[in-house]
Order: sequence, then C-alpha cells, then structure tokens
Amino acid sequence: MRAAAIAGLISLCACSTTPRHPPPHSQFDDAGFRRLVAAIASYEFEGRRPGSAGAERAAAYLTGTLRRFGAKPGNHGSYRQEVPLVALDTVEPTAFSIAARGGAVHLSVPASDAVLWTPRESGTGRLQHSRMVFVGYGIDAPRLGWNDYAGADVRGATVLVLDGAPAALARRNAGTDGGFALARGKIAAAAAHGAAAVLLIHRPGRFATPWTAIVNRVGHGIIEAPTADAHAADPAVEGYVRSRAARRWFAAAGANFDAAVAHAERPGFPALSLDLAADAGVQATVRRFTSPNLIAIVPGGERRSEYLVYTTRWDGLGYGAGRDAGQVLPGAIDDATGAAGWLILAQAFAHAAARPERTIVFLATTGGEFGALGARYYVEHPIYPLSRTVADVNLPMLRVGGPARDVDSLGPAHSPLAPFLAKAAELQGRIVRPDPQPLRDRYARSDAAVFAAHGVPALYAIGGLDDAALGPVWGAARLDEYFAQRYLRPTDRYAPTWHLRGTLLDLHLVEAVGRRIARADRRRLQGRERHDRRDGSRRPLLLYGSNP
Repeated sequence: MRAAAIAGLISLCACSTTPRHPPPHSQFDDAGFRRLVAAIASYEFEGRRPGSAGAERAAAYLTGTLRRFGAKPGNHGSYRQEVPLVALDTVEPTAFSIAARGGAVHLSVPASDAVLWTPRESGTGRLQHSRMVFVGYGIDAPRLGWNDYAGADVRGATVLVLDGAPAALARRNAGTDGGFALARGKIAAAAAHGAAAVLLIHRPGRFATPWTAIVNRVGHGIIEAPTADAHAADPAVEGYVRSRAARRWFAAAGANFDAAVAHAERPGFPALSLDLAADAGVQATVRRFTSPNLIAIVPGGERRSEYLVYTTRWDGLGYGAGRDAGQVLPGAIDDATGAAGWLILAQAFAHAAARPERTIVFLATTGGEFGALGARYYVEHPIYPLSRTVADVNLPMLRVGGPARDVDSLGPAHSPLAPFLAKAAELQGRIVRPDPQPLRDRYARSDAAVFAAHGVPALYAIGGLDDAALGPVWGAARLDEYFAQRYLRPTDRYAPTWHLRGTLLDLHLVEAVGRRIARADRRRLQGRERHDRRDGSRRPLLLYGSNP
C-alpha cells in the first residue's frame, strides 16, 4: 500500500511539471489540417491575388468548406462581404533617372535597384526635376516627441526615407500599433507635408524583408481602397530603392550616406537637401473590382447578441515579379496555415456539444498583403456592432513544427485578453512571452491592430521560439530562415514532411482562449483602449516597410 502511494505521488508530481496537452479532438486531426493547407496553397488557386480567377476559386472553396463544416453564413444569408478595391497594375518599363550637381551628372537607375508605383487612380504618376530631400526615417509623431520634418520644406520634393524606425523608438513602442514605422505612416506624413514623391530606402538586415520579397509584393503594382478624391492628394510616385543605389546618389551629391543614417537615429535630425533632382514616369492600368471578406457564425446562447471574432486572412499576392516572375506564390505558412486553422475552429465550435454563450464570428479578410484592407473595411462597415464585439482573436498563420515551451504574445502586454491567454497556456504547461522579435512589426501589420485601433480588445498569439526538443536558439534561427528564404516567395509551399504536433497544440490553445472569452463576464473584458495610430491618417496601409 505504501509503495503504491509513493508511486502515485511520483506520478502526480511528474504530471504537475510536464506540459498538460489537451485530449485528442476529432476536428483537430493531422490529416484534416494537411488537406486544408494543401488545398488552400495549391497552384489551382494561383496565389489567390485579390481580383483574380484563382482568388475566386479559393473563396468558393473556403465558403464551401464553411458550409460543409456546419458554420452558418454570417452576412444576411451570405458568406461574403464584398470589399471595393482598386488595382493599379504597373505598366513596364517605368522611367526613372537622377541628375546631380545642377544636371552636370546623370545617374541611371537600374530596374534591379528600384521598384516604383503610383497610388493615383488616374493611373499616371510623373516627376519632373523634383528636388530630393533626405528626411531620415520620415516620422512625424508629435506624441512621441519625434518629427523628422521639423523646419523642412518638402513641398513638391521627392523625399528619401529610411525604412523601419530608429532603434530607440522601435524599442520603446514594441507591441503597439506602430503605424509610424510602416510605409503607410511614412507615406501619409510625406503627403501631409506636400511631397511629390516618396522613395523608401531598403536596407538589408536580419529583420528586413529581402528585396526579392518586396519586389514580389509591389512589382506588379498595388491594390488599394478607393477614396473620394481618387488618391489625387497622394504623392504622384511612391516606391522602394535599394540602399546601394541611395549610397551612389548621396556620393554624387557630395554627401555621406552612412553618416546621414547615423544622424537620423537621433531626435532632432535636420532634413538634408541634396543636390539631386528626380525625373520619373509611372503608368498603370486601373481596375475597380470587389473582393470578399469571408464571414460565418456559430450562434451563441444566452449572450448571443455579443460577439467574439476569430480573424484570419485568405488571399495572397498571386504570381511573383522580378527574379520570381511567372512563379506562383503559394503562401502556405502565411497565410494558408492560418486559414486552415480558422476553418477547423469553425467546425469545432459548430459541432460542440454545448453552444457558446456568445456568438462566434469567423472573419477571413481580403487584401491583407496590401495593408489589411479587408479588416479596415470591416471595422468601418461592421456586420456585427463593434460596441458588442468583446474581442478579436487573430490567426493569420500558425507555427509549423513540434511543440514549443512558450507562446509569443505579439500585442500589448496590457490587453484585457492577456489573462485568458496566460491561463490557457498554463494548462498546456507553457509560458507566455512578449514578442521576441518586435522589429518585425508583426502585430502592427495585423488585423488585430486594426480591431484594437477601433476599440475592440485583440489578441495575436503564436507558438514561441523555445522548441521543446531543440531549444530557443534553433527556434529563432528557423524563424529567421523562413523570413529570409520563403516569406512571399515561391518556396513558401506545403510539404508532406511538415511536423504538425506543435501546430495542432497551438490551435487547441487558440480554441481554449476563445471558449474562455465566450463565457467570460463582460467586466473582465473591459479596458477597451484605442491604440494611438500615430500617423494621423486613415489611409490604407499599402506596404509594411521592409519589415515583413
């Protein structure tokens, strides 16, 4: 008897110090998840670019799956909320040249060093001898005590802007909306100061999106939300240039690029007028169309008029450009894993033995790669009132691999949803950590940030870097490898060799968080706080800077 008691005690102690994985669940099977990811990321859907035939086929597949899984249409009998968009497909080649020293020196700009577009719905963007001004990081955020435009007159000028944010500012604002550091914030600031063009200087680095991925995102042009003035007030030309080109331009103007970059790291940086002038011509074909947000619900019980939203993204970029021209960009990890997990969650809630207390809304947004366009449209045209939407749980992608000892919470630590995540993680024997790589700005670019900016508590959590078998150093290196080699590339494709035990564990975590929120007292979900957008603009986010 004593031996049995001791054995039982040893067993109990062992259980208390090891991860408590949830029991098997019929909807969370490995094979089912694989089938969904393989289908969504298949070449049949041609990369799912909004407005394409492939995207329409993908939307039909997803809505058909929602119906088959038992989730009800979420928009008055329809699974679709049509989002009006405008595509500006750049017509090659674009003309771009730089003159230095009063025109005495002419610099050609190879196509491999710059990618330009126009946001104007006229389809034409031109520069004629536009003087060039370096404005550091191009941030105008008075509440942060930072204004790179102080004392500068850039009306009619082409502003050169560093991508990202100065290190001190980035560290101070990790886990916030962070729009000031993204291209949308920089472009809006330049437009507010009257700039004719904005050229973002791309610099390679660990947390920078590779140049090839940037070209894949905008090399065919952009997709944006229509505006009342057809974007006529926006800069005529926008684009990216590589730092090696910018360095040549500075040298031709008698300036030192590296010294200017170093000075831009400090507040109070004075804008630097360069003895340079830009000429450019960008032509685009203009297409107006709609692309759907996909929406389904699982009706709630006692509090059915309150809503919990699970968000994901379903479409992508289509085909590559530049060196990846003609190749499909499958987007298997980003965002087919998120969309597949989202479908499985819809099935799990629809077939649960007990109805959730609150209505669960499943929203897959369109235009995510062009600035969270679908999420922005939804919060401005909500099907379910935001005042009665208690939370958004964001699921754009899942970590592929074995179990991790930790969970990365990419949003603000003060979110009222943080305790729900911490409890669900604890029950799996895991800990919650803040974003280990905040310079990637994953939260700032997410649909979660859009909902939070409109007063809805939002959560964006993903399996962490501390792999249970191989440790955190390996996990960090693996994440770096994904962003460096596969993000927005043809190589982001599904493989049957994927190890998914940790992936499904993370999906259980997200389900558990949602179930807790769905039954929680409303007072525990208070603290609804609008994030400071910091860029002073409602302009849709077109790009994410060089941060992926």
